[in-house]
Amino acid sequence: MKTLKQLKLVIASLMVLAFSTHFSVAQTYHLNNASSALKIDGTSNIHDWQITAESQEGKLVVDFENGDLLKIQQLNFIVKAESLKSGKGSMDKNTYKALNTAKHKQIVFKLTNVKSIDCSNNNSCKVVATGDLTIAGITKPIDITFDMNIAESKIALSGSKTIKMTDFGVDPPKAMFGTITTGDSLDIKFESNFTK
Repeated sequence: MKTLKQLKLVIASLMVLAFSTHFSVAQTYHLNNASSALKIDGTSNIHDWQITAESQEGKLVVDFENGDLLKIQQLNFIVKAESLKSGKGSMDKNTYKALNTAKHKQIVFKLTNVKSIDCSNNNSCKVVATGDLTIAGITKPIDITFDMNIAESKIALSGSKTIKMTDFGVDPPKAMFGTITTGDSLDIKFESNFTK
């Protein structure tokens, strides 16, 4: 009789523990290339210019606890280097030459550390993070801040980052026998939609 009471007490304790414990659930999302945009703005001694990435992929793995974002486990982007298009064939050729796309087919970003996640706004979070960016075979750590909007089956990331080509061993492209030179700084702007 005493054993039965002890067994009931153990079961009751386990049930209370189960209902009071917060469960975190990892969910995986994949980049929707068709609804995402990545644009690179640059300058030259003649005029400003813009290049758009036509082919990109990515993966996002996040943990939710009771419907709230708890942790970003994984985030990576891959851009096919020769999918960068300016609308001008000669400029694209100079870009591919500078990036050595014959050897380095992809531009890759991999998240390495999340410094902070602020989800004070409803379904909208501000994320401060670091990651490894690989361009033309050279990998450098970068700091990045982006917004994260969370819907039922979709997560949208948006933000921007300024980098220098020379930091990645890329000589700013030239044209017309060197009479047109591009600036070293690039502004990368992204709106990336991830879906389950």
